[in-house]
Amino acid sequence: MASDHAVGVSLLGAGNVGAGVIQALTSGATRYAARVGRPLELRRVLVRDAARSRPGVPAGALTAEIEDVLSDERTRIVIEVLGGEEPARDYIRIALESGRHVVTANKEVMAKHGASLLAVAAKHGVRLLYEASVGGGIPIISPLSRDLLANEITAVTAIINGTTNYMLTAMAADGTAYADVLAEAQRLGYAEPDPTADVEGIDAAYKLAILCGLAFHVDVSPEDVTRRGITQLHPRDFRYAEELGYAIKLLANGRLLDGALLASVQPTLVALDEPLAKVDGVLNAVQIEGDLIGRVIFEGPGAGPMPTASAILADVLDVARDLVAERRPIEVMAYQPVEICPPARATSRYYLRVTVADQAGVLARIAGALGAQGISIASVIQFEADEDAHTAELVITTHTAPGDHLEAALAEVRAMDVVVEVGNVLPMVGS
Repeated sequence: MASDHAVGVSLLGAGNVGAGVIQALTSGATRYAARVGRPLELRRVLVRDAARSRPGVPAGALTAEIEDVLSDERTRIVIEVLGGEEPARDYIRIALESGRHVVTANKEVMAKHGASLLAVAAKHGVRLLYEASVGGGIPIISPLSRDLLANEITAVTAIINGTTNYMLTAMAADGTAYADVLAEAQRLGYAEPDPTADVEGIDAAYKLAILCGLAFHVDVSPEDVTRRGITQLHPRDFRYAEELGYAIKLLANGRLLDGALLASVQPTLVALDEPLAKVDGVLNAVQIEGDLIGRVIFEGPGAGPMPTASAILADVLDVARDLVAERRPIEVMAYQPVEICPPARATSRYYLRVTVADQAGVLARIAGALGAQGISIASVIQFEADEDAHTAELVITTHTAPGDHLEAALAEVRAMDVVVEVGNVLPMVGS
């Protein structure tokens, strides 16, 4: 079919993911043309250095100016893979306002500005698709938008950062300290030189905000997500968790409590008989609970150029088929404001690791502080008494308790002269 009948596609960014998209467009050109009904034609590629050639990019397609993309009349779909908040957000907005459909993998932009950009798309009769922004190669945005739409979603629980999941898996398997595991993850290319966004849960908070918006049809900001990273975890926590029958995962969790949204990203003890406890290495998984479907889990590679390119091009093909068939975009359901539930209102079972003076009556005092807040102890195990320091380590698990009650009890425990340190306090899921 002649090129002037092709669906023009332009790319903003040609880094690892952009290069993967270009490679896939080239290698899959024949089958994509068959699935769309017309070929896809790469029109423009926005880069910082247009003088440096890129494999698979047609002559004359490289540009360093966004105006060259927007002035190309044949460009119908713009793919944004620049990353970061700006200028990506502004370029997406401008492209939508120009009447182009946009496909993005940008979790930060969609988490912070998704609701407003979707409104811009609706106003101009175009689509903004973002399947690759959360699960990489895992299809989750489309299922939430369409396949699970008949459900009242009650909870979203996910492992959505491959870097931290790799690190936690290694710490559990080898008993390696956090700093050593991070160095190895950086050597292998799983962790960035500055790993803050991953290890402090920022990346996962962006993705959870997007998921909660879709699942509950509410306007969620990443700032609404309670966040705690993995930097304070100790090899002992993994050993104790295993003895208790749990794995430690960085869980992203969203649910509605009496109409208010509770959203958190934090290290969590997950019972070994729970499916998410078995999601190891760089894999990601998203678990959705709905009134009709029950529980369903989507699992797969959450990052990498080719898995991400898979999700991006699925969105591109979806838009291109609509263009060829001259179908109007389906109106996106508007997001509603929502009350944010403070963490203190959440209830959970808890794991407590406490270093105490190795003497009689200590456990009774700690149990008394918990009991005064209505918190009952499920189990207590004493580990590794240090004869020289005359200390012992207590691992306490509780029955379900409100977060504010636990904090009040812990304030009293920390003030006790027999308590050396409250090492870690983690929620527990399952069993």
